[in-house]
Amino acid sequence: MPRRFLATVVTLPLILILVTMTPTHAKPGVGPCDLTPKTGESVAHLMRRRITCSVDRFGPVGGGAARAICIAKRESGLDPTASSATGMYLGLFQQSAKMWPDRYKAWTEPPWQLSTDAKNGRTNAIVTIRMVRAAGGRWKDAGWPVKDC
Repeated sequence: MPRRFLATVVTLPLILILVTMTPTHAKPGVGPCDLTPKTGESVAHLMRRRITCSVDRFGPVGGGAARAICIAKRESGLDPTASSATGMYLGLFQQSAKMWPDRYKAWTEPPWQLSTDAKNGRTNAIVTIRMVRAAGGRWKDAGWPVKDC
């Protein structure tokens, strides 16, 4: 009897902890860096988290996440829906609208189910970081000057 009692005393709290744990995501995401916005989180802060996730997952890139965030802030003000005055450049890292379809095809994977829209912050960050990594992690060689970052 004491053995059964001890097993119950040890096991019951563990079961209660597992059953009452809050899930980290309300719904499992698909693909990399599918981050759920936190309550009250600004778009800019969410973009910082998505860029950091992209660098962690697909880097390294020169200057790490800090430089990537600085460049995105300079390019779009961390606004994933940003567009240049002419519409030639789109999204978080101001990707070339003309080059976007080919870049999307080259730097994403179908199972990730990423948006094809350059103005989607998650997609734009992943494509950009993968491009920079392929250029040896050098931003300038991938088309983004590091001036002031």
